Amino acid sequence: MMVDENVWSYFQQHLGYSDEEMAQFRNDPRNEDVLSKGLALMNKTIVAEVLESHGCNSGHKAGDKFYMDGAGNLISKLCPSRVCIYALHAIVPGVFALNELLYAGVDPNKMRFRRTGCSDVGIQCGGWGHIVMEVRMEDRKKG
Repeated sequence: MMVDENVWSYFQQHLGYSDEEMAQFRNDPRNEDVLSKGLALMNKTIVAEVLESHGCNSGHKAGDKFYMDGAGNLISKLCPSRVCIYALHAIVPGVFALNELLYAGVDPNKMRFRRTGCSDVGIQCGGWGHIVMEVRMEDRKKG
């Protein structure tokens, strides 16, 4: 799919690219493919939901949700008031995989391994606590 010149111009400004850098960016066909699917991505929300929690120092509990836009940017106003950096670190591979599946034209929620956990191993293994999370992609709610 062809990307409109206005989109290319927007991204050059948004990313702060010089004309030379933009030429290099445009020369990679994968970038055009990703940008051509941008509208679909903008209409998605990525959710990482805490399924299990025990001894979490940040206070995360089952049912807590971390919300990101389709590109993976944290929407902090929708998240718990405290967000553990180790929990966020754990969901990065899942967020990346959701995006890659969408780019490939596959339903991201068909991903087989959608669960992950924070790096704290829990009291049984010499840590403090542990949380288990699951990632998914949803249609963005309007409003």
